[in-house]
Amino acid sequence: MLEFYKDKKIFLTGHTGFKGSWLSKLLVMAGAEVTGYALAPEGDENLFDISGVSADMHSVIGDVRDEGSLMKAFTEAGPDIVIHMAAQPLVRDSYQRPRYTYETNVMGTVNILECVRKSDTVRSFLNVTTDKVYENLETQRGYVESDKLDGYDPYSNSKSCSELVTHSYKKSFLDEKGIAVSTARAGNVIGGGDFSKDRIIPDCVRAAVKGETIILRNPEAVRPFQLVLDPLYAYLMIIEAQYSDPSKAGYYNVGPDDSDCVPVSTLAELFCREWGAGAHWEVHGDGGPHEAGLLRLDCSRIKKELGWRPRYDIAQAVAAAVEWSKAYYAGADAAAVMEKQILG
Repeated sequence: MLEFYKDKKIFLTGHTGFKGSWLSKLLVMAGAEVTGYALAPEGDENLFDISGVSADMHSVIGDVRDEGSLMKAFTEAGPDIVIHMAAQPLVRDSYQRPRYTYETNVMGTVNILECVRKSDTVRSFLNVTTDKVYENLETQRGYVESDKLDGYDPYSNSKSCSELVTHSYKKSFLDEKGIAVSTARAGNVIGGGDFSKDRIIPDCVRAAVKGETIILRNPEAVRPFQLVLDPLYAYLMIIEAQYSDPSKAGYYNVGPDDSDCVPVSTLAELFCREWGAGAHWEVHGDGGPHEAGLLRLDCSRIKKELGWRPRYDIAQAVAAAVEWSKAYYAGADAAAVMEKQILG
């Protein structure tokens, strides 16, 4: 599959984030000509700088809310393929900054789609959204792509809106230009190099490194956790498939097998077992804002239509995250660990 990307011109928004850094590394290793557009990476510890990938791509620091700046970078890149990953990605942060969340996640999508609409080079566009776009009734049944979109919190709802914007641009403009358009609704990703706040594996790593107790807010919350490489390979499979056959374009759930949709407490237990050194967890609810207690995806469509399957189970995903983290905090070459895991 990766042979397809050799010499392809890729425009990737959100390239300095956690998933964006992994995808940038993967695409560069595949021989693609990558232009990234995103805010500067956050904090002194961030995967984009650690990965060293900026030396092998064109990295543009900018805000997707700034249509003029985005259009300039886009036009200069002249891409064949566009992957939209830029977002305000945190549920709890969206309660603190709802306006910013909507501006970034909705108008940012409008802005990149305006670039695509005016382009004479783009053939394939993918908007990466989230499993949280659905109206979550917290049922045992996994959500399918035709279920109602209506996320609860500002983050989830803004990504539902991003989906609807994409659907409208596809029907109103992009179909007639012959540009294949898909969205990918991925579950909770984990892996090495995530330094975000309010995410379970980064919280576990920070506590374990300090020899402190891991604190869980919602231990019984069930999420479709998956290693970051699994959805990234799914994204690339969608993009390649629709590039040559637009009938493959559509809306795809991307998540783990049902057996790997586990409670947060199970994930923490797997982490403690893999980390060792007395790592342990306790429950301390903080009375924070609403977060879903149960969320499952039905991923039968992408499995049937594209033949995609997750390569890693939940235990392997945690082991990969721990491997990277231990290497990084031991002062080893964390970028080399990324490359090893990508080649896997």
